[in-house]
Amino acid sequence: MTSVRLADIAAQAGVSEATVSRVLNGKAIVAAATRQAVLAALDVLGYERPVRLRRRSAGLIGLITPELSNPIFPALSQVIEQVLSRHGFTPVLCTQTPGGSTEDELVEMLVDRGVSGIVFVSGLHADTTADHGRYGRLARRGVPFVLINGYSERIDAPFISPDDRAAMWMAVQHLVDLGHERIGLAIGQKRFVPAVRKIEGFVAAVHSLTGVREEEAAGLVHHTLFSVEGGHAAAGVLLDKGCTAIACGSDLMALGAIRAVRQRGLTVPRDVSVVGFDDSPLIAFTEPPLTTVRQPVEAMATAAVEALLEEVAGGQAQRGEFVFQPELVVRGSTAKPRRRD
Repeated sequence: MTSVRLADIAAQAGVSEATVSRVLNGKAIVAAATRQAVLAALDVLGYERPVRLRRRSAGLIGLITPELSNPIFPALSQVIEQVLSRHGFTPVLCTQTPGGSTEDELVEMLVDRGVSGIVFVSGLHADTTADHGRYGRLARRGVPFVLINGYSERIDAPFISPDDRAAMWMAVQHLVDLGHERIGLAIGQKRFVPAVRKIEGFVAAVHSLTGVREEEAAGLVHHTLFSVEGGHAAAGVLLDKGCTAIACGSDLMALGAIRAVRQRGLTVPRDVSVVGFDDSPLIAFTEPPLTTVRQPVEAMATAAVEALLEEVAGGQAQRGEFVFQPELVVRGSTAKPRRRD
């Protein structure tokens, strides 16, 4: 291995070349975390690990997500897998698809395979009507876990969430600043915690920023599915109610809303402004590029893995909810409302 390659690995791992050399030569005086950082750098740069360093994984970690048709879930999964790999763990990705395995069945499969822990993304913990006792039973079996999106005070575990209320406030503030007075919200079913919180943020923002009564603001919320088709259906209802701007619970819903606007012979943003939520990969390349509220995916995924691995190592991560701030990303799907002469 040349000095140039040592330098590349050292730069990637954030350590000295001497440390890289010690790891590659199998010296025991290197901390485990540092050793793993160097090995991860080898993998990232495409260098083959020396034979003596090809050891077994530190363990398997289960990752249970909804279907991957919504690009925010692959984005979260990718970061989680990268962080796990840097720590020497092997992720086992399990997706829930309609008609496929249930969350409980996936958990049983993972436990049977001896996983060291599980990350749940937008699972049954986010459904207020689900039996949350399943998570207590999992904890009693000695399996550490962490949950992303959908806080429940009935579950004793670390939770990672974006600030859904703040996200809707940002969206409404942006639309009001542009001059919109009648703003609607296309959102998923109310039994899901993220939807409940987005509704609360939306109603509070519309009431505070436009002076509309809370009851009237709530009347501009339409529940549907978190999908393109759901956004399309919701937008039709909200357009009939005279909305000149529509905030959406996901980017996919926003794409559906844009389609509904166009089917009426209208344009975005000249006639109707649309705001999404997530900032999914490639969403900046839609036509028009979508204004959206970005989930802090990397920070959330990293925090989830760190909390889980603290428990896997025998410690106890802080219980309760860690809330991460979203960011408004303004692009081409929002503009001042068209003047009605």
